[in-house]
Order: sequence, then C-alpha cells, then structure tokens
Amino acid sequence: MSNDYLQIIIDRLANNLNRDVFVQENLNVVRQTLDADRVVLYYFYRQWHGQVTSESLRSRDLSIAGFTGVDECFNSEYAALYEAGRVRAIADIESEKIDECHRNFLRKVKVRANLVVPILTLSGLWGLLIAHQCIEPRSWSLSDIKFMEEKAQYIAISPIIRND
Repeated sequence: MSNDYLQIIIDRLANNLNRDVFVQENLNVVRQTLDADRVVLYYFYRQWHGQVTSESLRSRDLSIAGFTGVDECFNSEYAALYEAGRVRAIADIESEKIDECHRNFLRKVKVRANLVVPILTLSGLWGLLIAHQCIEPRSWSLSDIKFMEEKAQYIAISPIIRND
C-alpha cells in the first residue's frame, strides 16, 4: 500500500469525523434551544432513500439512529416539495391531516409533533433536519421554525458538508 493511498484514507476518515462532530454539535444546539425530545438528521444516501445518521436525545430510549423509514411514505412527490424548500410543522399527528402511512410511521418512532426542514446544498436535497416532541402535542412557534431553517442552512453551506 503506497503512502499516497494511505494518506487519502486518513484524510477521508478525518473529514468524516469532522463532519459527524459538526452535525452532532448542531443537533445538540437545536434540541436544547427548542427544548425538544429528539432532533435528528435524516441523510439521503441515494435518491429518496436515506436514514437517521445523527440524533440528539432527551432520553436514550428515544433513539432511532440508523432508522431508514418507510420508503412508500416518502416518495418523489414529497421530495419535490422539500427540494422546493417546504417546511412542515405538525402540532399533533393525531389531529393533523396527513397520510395514514405517514401517521403510522410517526407513531412507530414515538412522534406526537414534529418540525421538518430541508437541508439544501448546491446538489439539491441533502437531508432533513427534524425536531420531535414524543409524548405530547406541540405548537411550533414562528421563532422555532426560523431557528430550524437557519440551522439547516448553516449545515448546508458548511464547507465540511460535501456539496458535489
């Protein structure tokens, strides 16, 4: 194995670690600022297929790390909305007009209220920044929404996030 090849591997690992630390720090700030039960990054590893790659939790039993979600609930129609900048605030999944598939998915991951903001890079929809209230409904304030939008944009434009 050549030194150049080894250096490439080391650089890639260091970049991945730096990115993960950067994302985790931002998720922690969002959760603490919003006083949410859980904040996650849902990263798209290929078109409209993704998983929860990072999370900040009020309690360890709320972890959904690695969760891929239900593909039939998130299709190209929803992706197009988020690519266009859609922000979705649901105060109570039990009373909100949403697809039953989506409601069942949210119940499965212990969500009662959520706030979803797209992370849009130069390449398009990179991921979703999502805040969850797990036990009770929550009305998301305009300042909550603006804060999440600012954080999602901050993550998206960071040089540590690949924009290719």
